[in-house]
Amino acid sequence: MEINDDAASNLEQLLESLIKMVGNANKNVDNLQKRVSQLEWLIREQKLEIKERGPIQIYSRHLHESVNKFPINL
Repeated sequence: MEINDDAASNLEQLLESLIKMVGNANKNVDNLQKRVSQLEWLIREQKLEIKERGPIQIYSRHLHESVNKFPINL
């Protein structure tokens, strides 16, 4: 009977450990899912902001000066 009691006790401990491990894994998955959702939201917001702003154009402050300093020779 002692062997059966020890085996049952070991199985019970193993089951408890597995339950804790699964619980921790689920917490990690939940945290990752929250992070993914946050990143997806940020990406959507940035896309909307870029769409509203229109294309980006870069202008030089000294256009004529820079053309004279760095002529393009073909």
